[in-house]
Amino acid sequence: MSITENTAPAAPRTAETSVPIVSPLAERWSPRSFDPAATVSARQLDALLEAARWAPSANNSQPARFIVATRGSHHFDTIVGALVGFNAAWAGDASALIVAIAETSSIEGDIRPTAEYDLGQAVAHLSVQAQAEGLHTHQMAGVEWETLVAAFDLPENMKPLTVTAVGVVDRPERLADALAERETAPRSRRPLNELVLARS
Repeated sequence: MSITENTAPAAPRTAETSVPIVSPLAERWSPRSFDPAATVSARQLDALLEAARWAPSANNSQPARFIVATRGSHHFDTIVGALVGFNAAWAGDASALIVAIAETSSIEGDIRPTAEYDLGQAVAHLSVQAQAEGLHTHQMAGVEWETLVAAFDLPENMKPLTVTAVGVVDRPERLADALAERETAPRSRRPLNELVLARS
């Protein structure tokens, strides 16, 4: 099933913002219920990765690296096998899993102190592009990283930090009760004045 054929309606989850923000940001949320029949095209994945490629980075060092696996592939099964806790219960229904990796030093050995921050920006760009594509993402850190490092033979300067599930959101009733409750709970954030420490 392609994304255009998916008929399971997603519950409205648009953020109630204090001032208007662009739709892909307001509508972005992190579901756990993904349609196990939906697929993500190679073009869509390329668009997500292209958005990540054009994220800013210190000195244009571009330290973001990715492992991309679609459902049904050996790499996908490897990544699912490394997930822990609740993540292992639902992520296998996603259309794709993307491991985000920070290249913490150059080939010459020069340390990149902002590599993890830069990777975060790249994944943020990726998630917004996914939303614009009609997809949803859910980022996870509950992962046995040693398993992925070994499975993909990552060198010492390649630090995996998150796994992002990508797919088409499905009905929350498909989840176990505890997860379904989280899926439909009201969205919340700290008020804006708690984020800003100083302003003039």
